[in-house]
Amino acid sequence: MEKTLLYASVILLMGVASCKKFLEQPPDNRAVLNSPEKVAQLLGTAYPQANYMAFSESISDNVADKGIGTLDRTNIDPYNFKDVANNEEDSPEFYWNACYKAIAAANQALEVCVNAKDAQNYSAQKGEALLCRAYAHFMLVTFFSKVYDPATAGADPGIPYVLKPEKVVFEQYERKTVQYVYEMIEKDLTEGLPLIDDKFYSVPRYHFNKAAAHAFATRFYLFKRQYNKVLEHAAKVFPNNNVIAMLRPWNTEYRILTYNELWARYAKATEAANLLIAETRSLWGRNYIGIRYGLDAQKSNEILLAANVTGGTRVFRYQLYTIGTNNYFLPKVNEYFVRESVNAEIGYPYVMVPLLTAEEVLFNRAEANVLLNNINDVIKDMNDYASTRIYNYNAATHTITANRLRSFYRTNDLQQAALTAVMEFKRAEFVQEGMRWFDLLRYKVPVVHPTAEGETLMLKADDPMRVFQIPDVAKRAGIAQNPR
Repeated sequence: MEKTLLYASVILLMGVASCKKFLEQPPDNRAVLNSPEKVAQLLGTAYPQANYMAFSESISDNVADKGIGTLDRTNIDPYNFKDVANNEEDSPEFYWNACYKAIAAANQALEVCVNAKDAQNYSAQKGEALLCRAYAHFMLVTFFSKVYDPATAGADPGIPYVLKPEKVVFEQYERKTVQYVYEMIEKDLTEGLPLIDDKFYSVPRYHFNKAAAHAFATRFYLFKRQYNKVLEHAAKVFPNNNVIAMLRPWNTEYRILTYNELWARYAKATEAANLLIAETRSLWGRNYIGIRYGLDAQKSNEILLAANVTGGTRVFRYQLYTIGTNNYFLPKVNEYFVRESVNAEIGYPYVMVPLLTAEEVLFNRAEANVLLNNINDVIKDMNDYASTRIYNYNAATHTITANRLRSFYRTNDLQQAALTAVMEFKRAEFVQEGMRWFDLLRYKVPVVHPTAEGETLMLKADDPMRVFQIPDVAKRAGIAQNPR
């Protein structure tokens, strides 16, 4: 398979087999995009069709060295705090390329929307394209640049923010700064969000519908440390404060499902909690259970089974399964295999990934309220969450209170106790989905990885390995790699 020589020039490669050489491709087919419906079809490819779970989960503190298990570079190298020596599915390089392919599609759609004679008829498609462009750039800057810090963002190298379809093969790019990338993301986000119109989607959760767009805004502003904006956008996701109805019913409906039924349901478009889902080429569905560096008995106890501030038992205890030796998992990540043709024996593995969920919005709002010291609002959200997660939940015995927070965490610092509670619940909620890494980045938490051989590996708060490496092929476009 050829490598992507220039991430953004892939607009000329979209829709054709990636094994063919660039010069064998048909000419640019942009002229056929002559209706809002055709632009909408193109926008189906404007979401990264790659999965970050393998490398972001493996570098986090959610995993341990089991000593044995499936060996894959996308798991081995992040655990050992090394650059990933792989450019196929689930690697940082594969994700980088997929994000820029998505951006290329968004830019092609935007060009058509802006230049159309009846541009007003393309406003919904323009809104979706802007959100797609903002999301892909946000994910890139999160993984491949230093985390946003107002004190340093103006100097920290960002990633190229691509604003137009490429018309030459070897365009040159510059990284500029994290501050610049954030400014451009916010510009696209604030311009695109009012244009989103759900009525144009047959399956809204495969696109940036209104709720998903506001959910993305809560993530962006949490990273940008504008906490009042997090609250503003979270309120649009829960317009009637109907939080419980949008959360996954883990302690009721989910609890009686078999693991096969749960696998089938978790990432479905009909699940209320899933605000935006995407199809991704990925081996994570088959690997996440049996990989060497993963969820073992000790980590399961630490993350999913330990005592919690409600005094009750988390329902994850009853949906936690094990296969073989020390391989623990929650039935979330389900692979489906697509054959190259009806009679083919070969094909590609895919995983549907919930990119944005109601649970994340709830946690983003709770964290923002902690940092604004709105502790009563935090407690309300955490009680709503607990009511869907605690086994045999009973408000009379399981309600979280300020006194309970202080007592359980043995501190008089209520704000710190509330933040710890939010982070513990969030860590359990998204285990094996790679989301924990985002919190470790934002709070610059060191990560310790013991090995079965007795070595202790440390990823310090300022370690350059916290930033994934820019792919080698991007150097051909003039993009400097990250320091090592």
